[in-house]
Amino acid sequence: MSNKSNLQPLADRVIVEPETAEQTTKSGIVLPDTAQEKPQSGKVVAVGQGRTSDEGKTIPMSVKEGDTVIYAKYGGTEIKIEGNEFLIIKENDILAIKK
Repeated sequence: MSNKSNLQPLADRVIVEPETAEQTTKSGIVLPDTAQEKPQSGKVVAVGQGRTSDEGKTIPMSVKEGDTVIYAKYGGTEIKIEGNEFLIIKENDILAIKK
C-alpha cells in the first residue's frame, strides 16, 4: 500500500491486502475471475490503535503490520486504492496468523 499513511484504520480495525487467487488449476485450466474463489488470507498493511475497554483502557492489537493472516470468509469491507484491492476488517474477524 504505497500511500498507507493516507488511510489509518480506527479502533480494532485492520487493513489487509488479500493474496491473489489462483489463476489456473493444477491440471492447467485457466479460471475466469468469476469462477475463482476469493482468498481468505492476506498481508496486514495497517492496524488501528486497539479497542477501548469499558474502563476506558486501550486493549492493544494482537496483529501487526507485515503479518500474514487468515480471516473470516465474509468479513470486512472491500475498498480500492490506486487500483489495488484492500479489505478493512475487525480484529475479531481474523482467525489466525500464519507463521
